[in-house]
Amino acid sequence: MNLSTSEATTFKTDYSVTAPLSMAFGVTSIIITSYILIIILSTKQLYTVTRLLTCNTCLASMLYCVVQFINYIHLLVIKWDTSDESCRWRGYFGYMSMVSFVYSYLLQVISRFFFIVLWNRYRWLTSYKAHFYVILFGWIVILTVPLPAILTTDIHFRPGELCWVASKYELHTYYIIVAYYVIPILSIVIFNVLIFIRIYQSRKTSVARSRTGKRDRDYEIFRNVMISFSVYFLGGLPIIIHMLVDVELLYSIGVVSVTFAVSMEKLVIIYLDRDIRILFRNFFCQKKTQVVPMTVFTVR
Repeated sequence: MNLSTSEATTFKTDYSVTAPLSMAFGVTSIIITSYILIIILSTKQLYTVTRLLTCNTCLASMLYCVVQFINYIHLLVIKWDTSDESCRWRGYFGYMSMVSFVYSYLLQVISRFFFIVLWNRYRWLTSYKAHFYVILFGWIVILTVPLPAILTTDIHFRPGELCWVASKYELHTYYIIVAYYVIPILSIVIFNVLIFIRIYQSRKTSVARSRTGKRDRDYEIFRNVMISFSVYFLGGLPIIIHMLVDVELLYSIGVVSVTFAVSMEKLVIIYLDRDIRILFRNFFCQKKTQVVPMTVFTVR
């Protein structure tokens, strides 16, 4: 995960160290994410709107890890590919995978806004159909936002560097900062404020008290979404600070911390989601107990 890289820095990122670490965390995240998807898709009781959005975020995180893995392979192994056009496409997919993860969490917050704030007036917004359209629109935005990466020549091949926009292209860099981070994060903050206002107001009404079970469940899901996003946000904090102060050491830390945060975020999802946690635990316990009867039978 990166926004721009400075071509004139005293400290140079050693990708021979940071890339393998990032790749290892990426593979770990893919494995954990695959288990989550298998559990959700194989359990009909988990076919809910909330889990639909969880699957969407899982796919976005897998996309990010796979794309970054491929980019590191090109950087460390496929060194003969020096084409600027190829580099621009790698940059596009790299930025697109970053955008997909951030915006997937924005979609989750928007969904909680539908359930908590708009549920009384527009119940159709909480339906599967409405959320499918929201997800479809989200991916159209995700595919569109990074298009300047391939429509301009601001990304070009540089030996020993990933295919990102160099910081000397200030207009493109500012666009990345605003479109990739400021807009989605600010939107998340705004929706959070509106949701918290609704939560505060609902505690004073008798109508809300009559739906305590549903209300508490919606608030619990909203809390879990924000905790999971906070883990990812903290992992990307070194990169965000690097954008502001252009300290290459922070970028080096961010290369590893983001994929580490993606892995931790998946573990947090398992821990916070009671249903997934129980099924996840039963899945491994069942595999262990299957061995015991076989051993006893053999002894007999």
